[in-house]
Amino acid sequence: MTIHQLGSISETPAGEGPLTQPGARLFRAATSDRGRAVAQALAEERTILAVHRVESALLVERGHGTVLHWEGLRGKLYTLPLDPEQRAFLGLILSMVGMGQVAITAVTDLNTERLRIIVQALLRLAGDDSIAIATRI
Repeated sequence: MTIHQLGSISETPAGEGPLTQPGARLFRAATSDRGRAVAQALAEERTILAVHRVESALLVERGHGTVLHWEGLRGKLYTLPLDPEQRAFLGLILSMVGMGQVAITAVTDLNTERLRIIVQALLRLAGDDSIAIATRI
C-alpha cells in the first residue's frame, strides 16, 4: 500500500496496530508524502517519540493547527537525551525530509527493527512499499 492509499490514521498503513498518540498527531500534521513517510517511521520506532522533548521540538501549534517543525528537531538532534542508535535513526529519517545530510553508512549503527523501518520508509518515499522485507533464512 502506498502513502496515497492510506485510510485511517488510527492504524499504521501496514496494519501493524494502532499508532501511538504522538504518532497519530505527527501523521495528521504531515503535509507531504515525505512528511507522512517519516512520521510513520518515527511512530513505528516508538522510543524516540516517547522522549517528551522530541515531540515538543517537532510538533508546533500555529494559528491554523499543528505543524511539523523538522528544522527545529534537526537543530536539537545533539541536545536531546537519545542514545547513539536513536540519534543515528533520527538523523537518517530527518535526511529523508531534507533536514541535513547523513551518510547511509549510519545504518550500521541500527538494530534489525530500526533498519527494517528505515528500508520501509525508503520504499514509501519511492512510491511503492509493496516489496516484502523479511528475515533471511
